[in-house]
Amino acid sequence: MTMTEDDQGRHRRRKRPAAVGLVLVAVMALLAVVVVAPLVSLNRYKSRITGLMAASLGRPVRLSSVELRLLPRPGFVLYDLTVDEDPAYGTEPVLHASTVTASIRLLSVWSGRLAISSISVDDASLNLVRTADGQWNLDPLFRTAAVNAGAAGVVGTHRPAPLPYLEATNSRINIKNGLEKLPYSLLDTDLSFWQDQPGEWRIRLRGQPARTDLIVQGADTGVVRLEASVHRAPELRQMPVHLDLDWRDAQLGQLSRLLIGSDPGWRGDLTGELHLDGTPDAAQIKSRLRATGVHRAEFAPAAPMDFDANCGFVYHYSQRTVENLVCDSPLGDGRVRLAGDHLARGVTHFSVELDRIPVAAGLDALRTLRSGFGPGLEATGDISGKISYAETAQVNSEPQQPATTARPGKILGFEPHATGLHAAQAGPLTGSFTVERLQLSGDGLHQPILIPKLVLEPVASAIQGQKEGGSQFAAEHAVLAATVAVPAGGTAPLTVTTRLGLSGYQLTAHGPAALARARELAHVAGMGDASVLDALAGDAVTIDLTAEGPWMEAEMAPLSNISSDAGMSGPLLSKPAKMPASGDALTDRLSGTVTLHNANWKSDYLANHVEILQATLHLDRVGEETGLRWDPLVFSYGPVKGTAIITLPASCAVGEACPPHTSVHFQVEFGALDAAALQAAILGAHEKGTMLSELIARLSPSSPAPAWPELEGTVKAEALILGPVRLDKPSALVHIQNNGAEITDLNAELLGGSLHGTGTLTTGESTQRLPNYALTGSFEKISPGALGQLLGQHWTGGVLEASGKIALQGFTGKDLASSAKGELHFVWKHGALSTRTGVSPVRFERWTGEAEIANGTIVLKQNEMLEGPRKQGIDASVQLEDPPSFSMVPSRETQTKH
Repeated sequence: MTMTEDDQGRHRRRKRPAAVGLVLVAVMALLAVVVVAPLVSLNRYKSRITGLMAASLGRPVRLSSVELRLLPRPGFVLYDLTVDEDPAYGTEPVLHASTVTASIRLLSVWSGRLAISSISVDDASLNLVRTADGQWNLDPLFRTAAVNAGAAGVVGTHRPAPLPYLEATNSRINIKNGLEKLPYSLLDTDLSFWQDQPGEWRIRLRGQPARTDLIVQGADTGVVRLEASVHRAPELRQMPVHLDLDWRDAQLGQLSRLLIGSDPGWRGDLTGELHLDGTPDAAQIKSRLRATGVHRAEFAPAAPMDFDANCGFVYHYSQRTVENLVCDSPLGDGRVRLAGDHLARGVTHFSVELDRIPVAAGLDALRTLRSGFGPGLEATGDISGKISYAETAQVNSEPQQPATTARPGKILGFEPHATGLHAAQAGPLTGSFTVERLQLSGDGLHQPILIPKLVLEPVASAIQGQKEGGSQFAAEHAVLAATVAVPAGGTAPLTVTTRLGLSGYQLTAHGPAALARARELAHVAGMGDASVLDALAGDAVTIDLTAEGPWMEAEMAPLSNISSDAGMSGPLLSKPAKMPASGDALTDRLSGTVTLHNANWKSDYLANHVEILQATLHLDRVGEETGLRWDPLVFSYGPVKGTAIITLPASCAVGEACPPHTSVHFQVEFGALDAAALQAAILGAHEKGTMLSELIARLSPSSPAPAWPELEGTVKAEALILGPVRLDKPSALVHIQNNGAEITDLNAELLGGSLHGTGTLTTGESTQRLPNYALTGSFEKISPGALGQLLGQHWTGGVLEASGKIALQGFTGKDLASSAKGELHFVWKHGALSTRTGVSPVRFERWTGEAEIANGTIVLKQNEMLEGPRKQGIDASVQLEDPPSFSMVPSRETQTKH
């Protein structure tokens, strides 16, 4: 279709006005360049610009220089812009930007009154400050804008400078708590703030949450978006507000690292929304929190632990109160509902209602909060019921003591077996939760634990902990408790009591249990120390144990270093308690005793069983550190009977080598010990390659077997019989390391005198790994008669003193005697000796000498016997046999001067 000449003419006439408009715009822009530029004095307008911005923002404004910009819009480029802070909020500037673009209203220049239409900053730093009384440093900005907007509508008043359009891109928002800059901030933030119409302001924000003191993967912390509008009112608390806030695409592991400073191993995706309508004094708030795929990093539950919680309530900022709180969320095949109010003057009431919540969901929640908790444990059953809380001003006014380190049995503010638990005095809690058809299986349980019905009811607790230093949970006056009987293979079932509080838990078990069942229950409870029961067999044990702790570790409590508003304490909006120092941080604790009777213990190191007549194992495990003590331990090993106390330090895990400078302490006491019987019991035979050689191999650092922990303690006995020699009341301090043993304080009564010495035991370097002994000792006040009787001689006179050292090697007495090497020094005063009856004894005033020990014989070397003016030497030797034999031949005689 072709266009006629008339049609083309009409088309050209229609295009003519548009072309004329474009020409007029170009002329106006040219006039702006030609006319406005010469009229603008930058030095003149620099102070006016800072004054206008200061009047609009209500803060002093400083800048270093100004440049004029005409295109694409007339304006100024400001360098090193700094907006000072109100001294009430600190000294650090509230805003700093290297470059700022301020667009001006063109007509205001021709009218002689400069007005700024918008302020744009890029790569700026903004500080949001909150004081202890809950005031924010942006409050004065709204007040200034509200006053200006109000004055604009008053006839006859000076028209104030309108609030310019404020925008920031690629900037950073820091958060401060008073003078302290918190590690939380928003990065890559785009922020806009403008006045939509007189008396109405709009805010738009988008940013990436970050933490400045840690390396956090920003892409996984999600994105925060905010849209808000604020209307003018006579007072700030009466200003109508509409706010939409959402936090999306947050990964739970990085989010927890952002909030609490560490990654506890939680995984999943989290999305949150919040919508607010009303005024600060009466804000209607609706929120939604959705989580999908929540699990720990090391395991994934059989069914995903997802939840979708929707909450609504009315918040009153002036009174710090909450009304009409209702939260509802599906969980598994059931639902959870929370409702309540937190009113003024300390009046608070709320309720928690559970409808067929699977017990497995609770178990998965515990495994998510705590690593390593029953990874193979399975649970079935469901829980239903309702608990209501009603707190009055009188209850809330009771003083609370500061939290300190918890002591055993005081985690929830009561003793493990406190009698002051009365349901009638449960205080603010009423109602109950009922667990139906509870069954625990898996994780090493050969038979499942069946509990048909368990009722958790409120009970009051005796608050001794508040007066004696207390615990983290001492301020809780009521907890939920249940007591059930659990069969464990003993003569009666175990009595198990569970106590649950808002902050922590306590579980006590008391009664008899078969050893096999006790081992299973210990492994299910995550007791790494249960391995001490694995080598035991015998009658049922008596258990008296308490496990307690907080639901979360103290260092994992979110935002624990930020104080909440004054007056917002209470169950719903509780003020975070000040956490104890790192050395006192609360964690799980297991304490109590396990008592054994008529049991036996078998070890690869010994040839036979150790019969345990009675033993009590004391446990005290805090976190990953375990303290174990067997006290007392009454045992018999063949003919050997004794008692012992064995203590394992908290830092020495069972089955692993102790850290340096830590050792297992023991105290062992025996009756009269016969070395031959003891050797037969330990060795099983008088041959190499027996259990003793295996024990030596264990002590060898090059052995593939796991190294022993360091052992240190005392060994005592009524007597030690070494063939014809008897040591009375022997005692020694023994330090066993992975390459041998050291005896540092050996003492005994011997032959009417005493023995003092030290020694070492090491393994040889040969393939046979023979034990090497090195002993150094001294003999004091030895009776000559007792010594002569031992050697088949008749000796009399004064006491004998001696000292020496000896080295031996081997497993049997024959090996030790043949390998013995050493030396001996002795002094004997005013003595007499004879080799047989009827022969005149050899008398002397002093006999000194040295002897050499080698080849199974003690040979007398350089010696001198003094009798009056005469000196003579003696040739003598002792054969190390059973019994030993002595031979003596007097040598030549010498005359001495009187």
